[in-house]
Amino acid sequence: MMDRRQFLSTAAVAAAGAMAPLPAFAAAPKLGTQAPGFFRFTIGDFEITALHDGSVAGEIDDKRIPNVKFDDVVKHMESQYIPVKPFVNQFNTMVVNTGAKLVLIDAGFANNGAPTTGKLAANLAAAGIDAKSIDTVLVSHFHPDHINGLRNKEGELVYGGAEHVVPAGDFAHFMSEEKMNAVPEAARGAFKTAQRVFAPNAKDLRQAEWGKEWAPGITAIQSDGHTPGHTSFVVSSGNKTLLVVGDACNDPRIFAKNPEWHLGFDLDKPKAVETRKKLLDMASADRMQVTFYHAAFPATGFVSKTATGYDWYPMSYTDLM
Repeated sequence: MMDRRQFLSTAAVAAAGAMAPLPAFAAAPKLGTQAPGFFRFTIGDFEITALHDGSVAGEIDDKRIPNVKFDDVVKHMESQYIPVKPFVNQFNTMVVNTGAKLVLIDAGFANNGAPTTGKLAANLAAAGIDAKSIDTVLVSHFHPDHINGLRNKEGELVYGGAEHVVPAGDFAHFMSEEKMNAVPEAARGAFKTAQRVFAPNAKDLRQAEWGKEWAPGITAIQSDGHTPGHTSFVVSSGNKTLLVVGDACNDPRIFAKNPEWHLGFDLDKPKAVETRKKLLDMASADRMQVTFYHAAFPATGFVSKTATGYDWYPMSYTDLM
């Protein structure tokens, strides 16, 4: 039998051992990556694949929403749990499978942007879509984050086998040397990007007008203001419709809630407000599903009209279960 002295001695040894540092068995590094960025849903007989091209984190300043006091912008963002420092701008494209055609709407950056962008190629592959199988590319407007992904940094067309359909209004504006030379040097970046992307194959582009089908079941609708030819799309199959807003309403947490706010990047700001409200009124009244290029991925859901703006109800995977 252990006497008191032996017990205390054994306990002291055990306590000393317990205080000794234990070896680390699993010092795993942080991965810093998410799952592939694609999300599928249906509109009638069409299968839609939303695709994430990445994001850019940066500072918001008083130039982003120039007709509102910056403190009020920050207060709104904080009320919506939107980080201000940094503010994360997201970029989202989509492929519409009509059953006969694979139609890509806007193209992101490819390898022309920040390291945190250009994810479209990997996400297309993860979604089981071969870039070479894209039949048609529709362009909403000529800003760099929508068209850079059509031609990589090496100068090659990314979707070389596809027909490229572009808004005639933006082609006339951004491909014009006269219009480019009429703006300050600091504002010429979008013109130079458009000319880099489109000039080598300009003769092969199909310049299209509003009010017509640009691809089967996909009708272009007027939504200028952000740019002179900015185009939104109504995707229709059976009795279901999807409104592809593009940049007529930037982040809906900000600009659907506050449709009168001016986005600094809108060329014609009063017209952009008029367009934004027209599109959101239509989506709300007709209970249309909508997508926004700069919403948080998967960037699709619904809006409803309120006394001062519109509420935004994003969809998630669980909505489809």
